[in-house]
Amino acid sequence: MVDLGELSKPATVLIEKVSDAVGGIFQPSQIKRIARAQAEADIIRAQGQIEVTDLQRRAMRRFLAEESKKQENIEAITWQALPQLEDKARPRDMEDDWIANFFDKCRIVSDKEMQQIWGKVLAGEANSPGTYSKRTVNFLGSLDKQEAVLFTKLCGFGWHMGDVTILMYDVKHPIYAENGINFSALSHLDDIGFINFESLTGFKRMGFPKRISVLYYGEAINIEFTTDVGNELETGKVLLTKVGQQMAPICGSEPVPGFMDYVLGRWNAKGLFLSSPYPRRCA
Repeated sequence: MVDLGELSKPATVLIEKVSDAVGGIFQPSQIKRIARAQAEADIIRAQGQIEVTDLQRRAMRRFLAEESKKQENIEAITWQALPQLEDKARPRDMEDDWIANFFDKCRIVSDKEMQQIWGKVLAGEANSPGTYSKRTVNFLGSLDKQEAVLFTKLCGFGWHMGDVTILMYDVKHPIYAENGINFSALSHLDDIGFINFESLTGFKRMGFPKRISVLYYGEAINIEFTTDVGNELETGKVLLTKVGQQMAPICGSEPVPGFMDYVLGRWNAKGLFLSSPYPRRCA
């Protein structure tokens, strides 16, 4: 039972929107009681016409158990989303087709950590409709927990340069390997669609002005290049796909100890001037 009066307006609207799209997610009588009553009524009607076989009864019980579990998952994921809604959230603008597809993919997800990710996606879409494509939702639906954990580890090496940029300079360096990222892990993340992994030539960001500011988990670094315009910065062997970009901010990654020093050392070796809050460092 849910008292909508205790929830914020965006949360109330989201619950109503989801209920309309998927069929009464928080109806007063709850789906399990509805389904159970309907199943019992079906049995009574069937007994009045033909004998219900044991096989049919077992099938009904299985259906009831499966649907109850799916409903529990749907409600758990929705509850994960509610505290993350912003005051300016626009759940009413969410597309019904998007919501229906979202819950079709997540209803079998019972792992608590994976439910948290799904809840973040739902909240993000409600806060700003259009943030997550159906393709990203479908991709998440095919993801297992081990792959999600691997991607989260990779995002620990992500810097913000307008978007999330993974700095993967030397795949064999201990700072990557000791944190669960190696050639095999990167190849797998490439195969499933999180990243583009180029083990030979690598990638670079281009077109920077003379001075830019980048972030590593809230720590700002100012970079000054040697020329006024058209500057470039090597970013290493990994480039996030669109799906990877949409998932990186919500995957729950944490900064890797020592990685900022490692990156700043490489940048200094390239002749870049770094300032506040870290002074110029030697390689």
